[in-house]
Amino acid sequence: MDTQRAKEIRESENLISVTYQGNPVYIEQIDEQHKTANIYVLENPQQKNLVPLDELHEK
Repeated sequence: MDTQRAKEIRESENLISVTYQGNPVYIEQIDEQHKTANIYVLENPQQKNLVPLDELHEK
């Protein structure tokens, strides 16, 4: 996923389906400089990860 699209999803009032390694996730924060995102798995909000944006996929 590119940085701009990740920002659009993050700022959207609607829930847009995004996955990481096949799991639905929520994007908490985006680091444009490093092209990474802080995410958490929807089924387990305590499971937080810092991941490359290009590993996130919009459904």
